[in-house]
Parts: sequence; structure tokens; C-alpha cells
Amino acid sequence: MSLITPNAQGGILVRDAEAELLGSADSTVRLFADASTTGGAVSAQRVTLTAGTDGASPHRHTGSAELFFVLGGRLQALAGDSVITADEGDFLLVPPGLPHAFAAEPDAGADVLIVITPGVERFDYFRLLDRVSKGTADPRELLDSQERFDNFFVESATWQRARPRR
Repeated sequence: MSLITPNAQGGILVRDAEAELLGSADSTVRLFADASTTGGAVSAQRVTLTAGTDGASPHRHTGSAELFFVLGGRLQALAGDSVITADEGDFLLVPPGLPHAFAAEPDAGADVLIVITPGVERFDYFRLLDRVSKGTADPRELLDSQERFDNFFVESATWQRARPRR
């Protein structure tokens, strides 16, 4: 039995031009499908970062795995206590509970498809992040929403050494 409820055409199609776009010149998030769209199977978004731009700070998910497929550029990622570089065409899977983070390498941008499975309603999380980055929401709202979005922030000395503050 599939979790995905197909539309009349037999699948879920989200056209690039129709996807909600959040962010700024350095970091954009294109929202493709949330858990409610896929019957809970996945949540999917595309993140584009300019060279050296931070993506997500260290965090973990208790109930979902997160996969990263690098469409272009180079992605620096924390996976547990390791920092790796994923190049165009590379695939990284982070299991539930494993601390992780990501950013564009200092000398290259990154274009990444991110899929969370099983899906979690995350679009409102990305909208909140967007408002925080623009100064229209209090950063404490992110801490207050950790349980709701299954996104728990963690400390990582490994990531701090790899990504010194600019």
C-alpha cells in the first residue's frame, strides 16, 4: 500500500515555476512537496547557496531520515562527528537522530535537492526561517518550534571548527 495519493494524472508534479520560493540572494529554498501533499511519504525542497553560505546549523530529526542530492556545486556537510564534502551528483543520507548541518563550500556554491522521509510538515518551518532572516520574526520562535517540526538544534564543536564565523 502506497502512502502517496496520486492526483488525476497519476502522480504529484510540482513545476519549478509554481514552487514557493523563499530566501535572499545568498540562500534560496524552493518548496516542492510537504507531507500533506505526499500522504506523509516525503517532504522535498531545493536549496541553493552561494559560495561559502551557511545552510542549516547543526540539528537532528528524531523521526525522519534526510537525504541530500547535490545537483550542482559542492556541499560541505556535518554527519555525526564527520565533516564531508559532497560534489555534484553525490548523495548523502542522514539517518534519524544523527546530528547534521550543511553549507556551501567556501569556493563554490551548492544546489541541493533535500528529501525528508517519512515526510514532516516543514514548509511552515522554512517560512519561519525566512521571517527570522528578514527580521520579522523572533529567533526564539525557532527554539519553541523544535518539537512541532522535528528539528532539534544541537551543539557541534566539529562543525564550529569547520565553519568558523566570518
